[in-house]
Amino acid sequence: MYSAPLDQMTFLLNEVLAEDDSFADIVPSLLEAANKIARDKLAPLNISGDQEGVKIDSTGQVITANGFKEVYQDFVEGGWGSLQFQSKYGGQELPFSIAISIQEMWHSANMSWGLCPLLTQGAVEGILSGANDELKKIFLPKMISGQWTGTMNLTEPHAGTDVGALKTKAWRDGEHYRIKGQKIFITWGDHDMSENIIHLVLARLPDAPAGVKGISLFLVPKILVDNEGNITEPNDCKVLSVEKKIGIHASPTCVMSYGDDKGAKAHLIGEEHKGIQYMFSVMNNARLTVGLQGVSIAERALQSTQSYTNERVQGVAPGFSEAGPINRHPDVIRMLNLMRVLTEAGRTLTYSASAEVDKSTNTTNSTQLTQHQRRIGLLIPMVKAWCTELAQEVVTLGVQCHGGAGFIEETGIGQLYRDVRILPIYEGTNGVQAMDLILRKTPSEDGLAFAELLGEMKQIRTKSILNTVQNSQYQSSLKALEDCVNIILREKNDKRKLGFVAWDFLMLSSLVTASWMLLNVAIKSSKLKANSEYSEVFLQQRVEAAALFIDLVLPRVQTHHTLITNGLSE
Repeated sequence: MYSAPLDQMTFLLNEVLAEDDSFADIVPSLLEAANKIARDKLAPLNISGDQEGVKIDSTGQVITANGFKEVYQDFVEGGWGSLQFQSKYGGQELPFSIAISIQEMWHSANMSWGLCPLLTQGAVEGILSGANDELKKIFLPKMISGQWTGTMNLTEPHAGTDVGALKTKAWRDGEHYRIKGQKIFITWGDHDMSENIIHLVLARLPDAPAGVKGISLFLVPKILVDNEGNITEPNDCKVLSVEKKIGIHASPTCVMSYGDDKGAKAHLIGEEHKGIQYMFSVMNNARLTVGLQGVSIAERALQSTQSYTNERVQGVAPGFSEAGPINRHPDVIRMLNLMRVLTEAGRTLTYSASAEVDKSTNTTNSTQLTQHQRRIGLLIPMVKAWCTELAQEVVTLGVQCHGGAGFIEETGIGQLYRDVRILPIYEGTNGVQAMDLILRKTPSEDGLAFAELLGEMKQIRTKSILNTVQNSQYQSSLKALEDCVNIILREKNDKRKLGFVAWDFLMLSSLVTASWMLLNVAIKSSKLKANSEYSEVFLQQRVEAAALFIDLVLPRVQTHHTLITNGLSE
């Protein structure tokens, strides 16, 4: 059984929205309403959806698992897809950080299902980033409402991560364009949950320059739409097959074909040959949400493991005189503590990054906007990569705590183990995120983004919540991060050498940043008094989480620091 950690979510949202308390009154009721759907409707379909999977019927349409379509209609009727978008297109204009907290529940409860609204959100962002007003008026209201869903079509069989090698063709046809080509790994590329699917497709025009600079972005509806927003006739695009995957079985991962006949009719988004810049605006928020998926699955694994270890009776634990639940045993306690603090750290990092998106959207001060954009630039690769890596660790620990039962599908932890493995791969592999951080984000403006971050990290006063050893550990981690940044700036022109330590630098910077964010929460918690909203136990747990993270996780910084300094000194 899954139920969202509403107390943690509410506390973090209050923290990240502290500068704008106009939403404070609606957050608890909004989270509870979403939790009810996640707990009562989505979570029960997780295992059955995994077992049933998806199929293509005789008409060529993908059919989803039983119950998925009905819950999706509840999602649409509840307006859950419209939270963070503009009111002129039917959105509710709530902060992105609130939308992120709601999405955490969908993915914890049923990640296969949650990927559908995730991709629609990405497609909406793509249209907002470059489409003209006419296209926005026609397509956005029904996509934001959820009546129509969306996809992103980048990958091709021969290209993979090398998007610039794509071969999908586009050509002008009067006022529109035509598309011909094949795309693979298209999440929710076809299904029966909505009346139309809007594909964002990268393709190359005949006169385009080579590489990524010659790619254009197109909007390709599954069913054509007239100028009034009414669907008319099928477009020249179809699903060829659905992949048989390790996990997320209930999420159709499609091979899509465009233009088998006259060419799929398409609308250009933005300017020709500038598609990659529009798509990257989509991918930035998508990468935050993929990191969130890591937190979501970690939370689900934590809850499942806590329940199992509390009920499973085996052996006499040290310090006890009779057999009892296995959560008495020291090694199980160790694993549960590690699962707990990693999950909480990932959530804190992700919510903080989402708050930076809100701040960048709301400020009218150009200096502040630039600062927030720099911070977002650092946090996106951390959230995407570190949170999806910690999810692997948390789920693996969950399997271990289940013992032999963890290797049996009936417990459900095995499904999480399979589902979570995609997260470090899609939306830019974690290796790509590491290279982005070390080659682009860190050296930019002579390291200004990290200088600003380290400046804030050094200002925090931890002596009231940490003991001497823990405080020393935190200060040492700051020194290690600063050392590595300085070395990277010195070696910034040797991209090959930096590439070999990129992974360790991303892990190190994520660990230090997450610890700092946990400490901020702990300090705030230590100053609050228990009330009707937060109990004394809850507040104390936030303090303990920061200290435990420093004890159990932060020492990893020293290993990464050694590998980086050794690697860059050769």
